[in-house]
Amino acid sequence: MRRILGTGLIMAVTAVNAQETMTPELLWQLGRVSGEVVTADGKNTIYGVTTYDVKENKSTRNLYSVPLKGGEASRLTSEEGGKSVLSTDAKSGKITYLQSGQIWTMDKDGGNKQQISRFSTPLSNVRVSPDGKRILFSREVQILKVHSKDRYPELDKSDAYVYDDLNYRHWDTWEDGKFQHVFVADYIDGNISNEVDLMPGEPFDCPQMPFGGSEDAIWSPDSKSIVYVTKKKFGKEYAVSTNTDLFVYSLDSKKTLNLTEKLKGYDTSPEFNKSGSKIAWLSMAEDGYESDKNDLLIYDFKSGAVTNLTKEWDGTVASFKWDQDDAKIYFLAAVKGTEQLFEISKVNEKSLKKPIRQVTNGQHDINAIVGQSGAELIVKKEDMNHAAELYKVALSTGKLTALTQVNTATFSKLSLGKVSERQIRTTDNQDMLAWVIYPPDFDPTKKYPTLLYCQGGPQSALSQFYSFRWNFQLMAANGYIIIAPNRRGMPGHGVKWNQAISGDWGGQPIQDYLSAIDDIAKEPYVDKDRLGAIGASYGGYSVFMLAGIHQNRFKTFIAHDGLFDLRSWYGTTEELWFANKDVGGPYWGSNPPAGYKKFSPIELVDQWNTPVLIIQGGTDYRVPIEQGLEAFQAAQLKGIKSRLLYLPNENHWVIGAQNAQVWQREFFKWLKETL
Repeated sequence: MRRILGTGLIMAVTAVNAQETMTPELLWQLGRVSGEVVTADGKNTIYGVTTYDVKENKSTRNLYSVPLKGGEASRLTSEEGGKSVLSTDAKSGKITYLQSGQIWTMDKDGGNKQQISRFSTPLSNVRVSPDGKRILFSREVQILKVHSKDRYPELDKSDAYVYDDLNYRHWDTWEDGKFQHVFVADYIDGNISNEVDLMPGEPFDCPQMPFGGSEDAIWSPDSKSIVYVTKKKFGKEYAVSTNTDLFVYSLDSKKTLNLTEKLKGYDTSPEFNKSGSKIAWLSMAEDGYESDKNDLLIYDFKSGAVTNLTKEWDGTVASFKWDQDDAKIYFLAAVKGTEQLFEISKVNEKSLKKPIRQVTNGQHDINAIVGQSGAELIVKKEDMNHAAELYKVALSTGKLTALTQVNTATFSKLSLGKVSERQIRTTDNQDMLAWVIYPPDFDPTKKYPTLLYCQGGPQSALSQFYSFRWNFQLMAANGYIIIAPNRRGMPGHGVKWNQAISGDWGGQPIQDYLSAIDDIAKEPYVDKDRLGAIGASYGGYSVFMLAGIHQNRFKTFIAHDGLFDLRSWYGTTEELWFANKDVGGPYWGSNPPAGYKKFSPIELVDQWNTPVLIIQGGTDYRVPIEQGLEAFQAAQLKGIKSRLLYLPNENHWVIGAQNAQVWQREFFKWLKETL
């Protein structure tokens, strides 16, 4: 065991001088904290810290333990690669964990590490049954012959794909005929036997693609059944539907029951209560609407009744966890530009309306619940000035107490800019919240270049998130004011506000952006001749739209993976349910949606006259490469100062450490040149 000086002073982060400001290099030296579990005895929290080696262009995630009563954190692992906790033993404290697809154990202090399994194929998304006798995991299974080597084995040097239906690629991966399936097997002393595929022969994925994990397949508390999440649709049906379901597999009968067959939208995130008498999950009502109101539902196994706990609540649930006594549920949700912890009580009573109480308040995001110990929850908290750390929440008062301080030493030596809330009146007389981030050395008697940040999603919350790409403190440290409005379409301001963007991409939401920049530009410290607009995904689309209608407000633009031509986008994107709902359907037919002409940036390119940096990922299949190339080509042919930053091996995000450094350097180089 390695002792850490101070609670969670984990990382060997390069020291910074007093009053130093954030830099791209320092940003990527920060430890990225995420919770694992509260130990079975309720005395410690185990968490992971991911660190990046920019020179080697790789990351490592190691495990740590911190006592909940306070005290020094202990480093449990130091090997390269990723690790995740499978279980802890209440009596011995022994920790079972997954490392590089193999099962390991160690003592509670990190000593006596032993590799338990030696599977020929590394396992993913592993869960050991509560009684310790079985294991579930996921593995790719060849179902279809798509690749030429599978169709014509004698042509072993060929490289071709053959498709007869849609969903031929997803996110950043081409479909190869293999699907992730859930398996259950007997588990004795690290050996598995009697494997059973719960989805034999089915061309469906569990976990869900592309972001599903071990949360998509869980054990019942009595170890007699497994609940898993999948969308049992293929091809075109898959591409236009969000109708995932919860399937219950009985180990005794070997039969599978669709628990949510009557529900037509997303059904995800199942979790049993402690006794196993009920199961809760997140549910959306409308098929094809990925940003529908996310309600919290409960199924009672004895009565068969389904109860919607948040039906009357004007918000959308992000995640949840049962109270350890089964009487309450805690959930997280966006609210007024933040993400907070809420409590639902009386979940077992028959009254239709359940009391909902907001537990926490403040200018921060609480974006993960790790576990519970008595009257406290362990959560992950961050804000625009600070990367995530773990905290204890006193459930009776909402008081937050820091558990980890992985990056505290670094942030204590940084000069950080002020983050303020600003209320803006929109063109349709609505009140809109915006966050304003000021430079660390802000002087109201001076004038500053100002950036309008356009959020993606388009229904993602613009809360107090800490981004390692769109890092507002890094922008502020370079002398810019940033205004980040909660325009139409974002959760946290009521369901109606959240829903208002669908079908109106280039309408009121874009006017909201103009209202925001016009409002902040009234301040004497804003240099009206040095305004810029930046954003990615729908934010990149917004930048392209603003380039055609801004009437010389802006001096520069930066668009990352933005939609430029809605017609060509509809013909190349993969999750067509999103395009059908938000744009209105296909562009052909006798009466195609008006948005293809009215709200497509390509239709306004004749009005472009402002420098633009265009960033495009080569394996982005959500907003594919033709979008960025079309925009760049148009700008070039119009004689507009423009630059293309092409990242051939990045998807809709920027994952590689060195590519992230290139992104930041080109970002600020462009602003220096044009603003």
